[in-house]
Amino acid sequence: MEGISGVVHPTETNPGGYDYERARALMTAEVNAAIAGVLEAVPTAEVLVADAHGPFRNLLPEELDRRVRLARGKPRPLGMLAGLDDATDAVLFVGYHARSGGGPAVLAHTISDAVLDVRLDGRPVGEIGLNAALAGFHGAPVVLISGDDAACAELRELVPGTATVAVKQALGQAAAIALHPDEARAQLHRVAARAIRRHDQVPLVTLPGPLRVEVDLYGPYTVDLATLIPGVSRAAGARTVAFTADDVAQAYGLVQLLTQLAQIKPG
Repeated sequence: MEGISGVVHPTETNPGGYDYERARALMTAEVNAAIAGVLEAVPTAEVLVADAHGPFRNLLPEELDRRVRLARGKPRPLGMLAGLDDATDAVLFVGYHARSGGGPAVLAHTISDAVLDVRLDGRPVGEIGLNAALAGFHGAPVVLISGDDAACAELRELVPGTATVAVKQALGQAAAIALHPDEARAQLHRVAARAIRRHDQVPLVTLPGPLRVEVDLYGPYTVDLATLIPGVSRAAGARTVAFTADDVAQAYGLVQLLTQLAQIKPG
């Protein structure tokens, strides 16, 4: 939702907040625009939409294109990419945001406020990098991203051949110059169709294992809990834990678990 045109403030992205309901509608409309582009290019395509913001219950099901299926709710296998498998031909990232520390970028963070940074073999990655790597592990290229200019640049660095739709130019963490929502949707429709037609020309993000994973956590109590997981140890710095994963899928799952542990408060 952070990468939807017109959305710039945390209260717009949190249930119960100012203009959250408007943001839900804007998010659903941009997803529908991407769907329309995909199905224009390949009318027989099977499209699965994974609601992947916050509680994973933001898209308005009754307003979504009736030709698709919707993955909704959490926790769930593969997290933000629920439903991804080895038969997936392409993945599109709609409404994405840049990683923590990737500013100036609108609402930049990595997974949640409980996670300060994630590094794979020393390289910082946010949700864009983690999800692109998981898609690549399953043989699916990320053919499109929409969001602010920083999010688009983040994926383009990993996947030079990907298509981008910058629906806003970041001025800071909570400010941007945005396209009109109608223009954002028109561009998404057009670019999604073009991206799907050339999906077999987009390279995969491949990170061969084993991988050294480091996660900087906001809360020291979460670090204490994390070290109870076999294979996870306290690393340099009071807020850093580390582990070695056999592959990207295992790394992704453990990062998900660490994020959920951060929701547990001291008894």
